[in-house]
Amino acid sequence: MKKSQRISTSFIGALALTALSGAAVLSASDGSGAEKLKAMDSNSDGKLSAAEHAAGAKLNFEGMDVNKDGFVTASEMDTHMKALGKDDKMGTKMSSAEKIAVVDTDKDGKLSAAESAAGAQSMFSKMDTNGDGFLTAEEIQAGHDSMMKKPGA
Repeated sequence: MKKSQRISTSFIGALALTALSGAAVLSASDGSGAEKLKAMDSNSDGKLSAAEHAAGAKLNFEGMDVNKDGFVTASEMDTHMKALGKDDKMGTKMSSAEKIAVVDTDKDGKLSAAESAAGAQSMFSKMDTNGDGFLTAEEIQAGHDSMMKKPGA
């Protein structure tokens, strides 16, 4: 695999995990950047701070960790997505195991809370294209649109 393909695959996988932030995001009917923003914007200021984004990612991680052992397995992620009616791999064609592998720094095949938080923080930084420390609906949508592209495309 070429370096550019690895970077694209890593970006897609990490963004896919980040896009899971908050059950309300996944159940949003149109899944637009505006809906995702609204679901995580706890102070209703029309922008998403790093703290709000991290809180959404943490909430989602806790929701997926069915057995409460501090880790999310591919099976747990699949079950969580199906329960929310989202078993289409979010359009990325990546399995839950592949999404986990992108941010699984210790390569144990499961996602720890720390790995999830680090992946979410990294994706927040990448999506914050204007570097102001907040995500707008447009930045969220652009990140989502980028995620939907196939690696190397």
